[in-house]
Amino acid sequence: MAENRVTQTIAYVGVNDHLTANFENQYPIPQGISYNSYIIFDEKITLMDSVDGSFTAEWLANVERTLEGKTPHYLVVLHMEPDHAASIVAAMERYPEMRVVGNSRTFQMIENFYHNSFAERRTEVKDGEELSLGNHTLKFIFAPMIHWPEVMVAYELSEKVLFSADAFGKFGALDVEEEWESEARRYYYNIVGKYGANVQTLLKKAAALEIEKICGLHGPVLSENLGYYIGKYQQWSTYEAEEQGVAIVVASIYGNTLSAAKELEKALTANGTKCTLIDITKQDPSYALAECFRYDKAVFAAATYDAALFPVMDFMMMRLSSKNYQNRKVALIENGSWAPMAAKLLRGKLEAMKAIEIVEPVVAIRSAMSEKNREEIKALAEVLK
Repeated sequence: MAENRVTQTIAYVGVNDHLTANFENQYPIPQGISYNSYIIFDEKITLMDSVDGSFTAEWLANVERTLEGKTPHYLVVLHMEPDHAASIVAAMERYPEMRVVGNSRTFQMIENFYHNSFAERRTEVKDGEELSLGNHTLKFIFAPMIHWPEVMVAYELSEKVLFSADAFGKFGALDVEEEWESEARRYYYNIVGKYGANVQTLLKKAAALEIEKICGLHGPVLSENLGYYIGKYQQWSTYEAEEQGVAIVVASIYGNTLSAAKELEKALTANGTKCTLIDITKQDPSYALAECFRYDKAVFAAATYDAALFPVMDFMMMRLSSKNYQNRKVALIENGSWAPMAAKLLRGKLEAMKAIEIVEPVVAIRSAMSEKNREEIKALAEVLK
């Protein structure tokens, strides 16, 4: 890897992962993901975070090549999740004079993971505390539950760089060309989305800082139009819809429920309503979850299965609830050849969420669409317009 300078005195030494199929063993990452790490060059050279354990050797090689024989004084740990912290021990062994910087919860987690607190080599910081590296100064701002309790961010005062931990991250490796928004949205809502209030607290603290670059732990360094990225986080963390439109989420067994969902998609398109259809039997529900938060309306179309919800839709409802889905207008399409239960169960799960308005008509299919169902779908499209 050629050295990649963030500024004249800050270098990128992270790695790209195209080996892992599912991030956190659950979210598909077809375009990979990056694990970001940085070096600040100063009187006290400082490493900012490490990487996933599968890439320890590559990361240490990047670090050594970039250091050109110099020795780091500090390793700052902003987040202890293993995709960023699994190489801590290897780094501490490689550089026996290096100190590790973290907060009290950081060191508790280091002990839990590695059964080694580095008691003689640790520098513990508190919220708002500053650490001088020479010409650079790091100000630590605690950001608990974004999305682990020990998380903190670090603001470098002289170059106005925010090291933002998992905030502003995205799926996708850095050697893949793609726009930021879509995979940043999917990353945010699936990883951080539950903790909107905590993100709001961090954004209020960040508003007092003059920020010229954001160096997150996943995704590209952000250095232009920062108001756009911060604005997205403002929207996302308040659970505000980004666009008027409809996310149609469907779980069909033999295709009849899917046909009804496609009929609705056609009717919505015809009346000028923006919509996206996601078949969660074919595409991972993490994509559907992001679209549900993106739009101000959603339709959930599901078959009954064993007198319950078709399992993938049941899982979808659980994920929406766990990520604080709220303030949306939703509609229901159910299918049940006998003893239909999908609409009743969907309604119960959605009514337990915050500020969800369920609109009529509920389209109730008995095996395959009837002419009555087609008329109901046209009426539903007008309601969702």
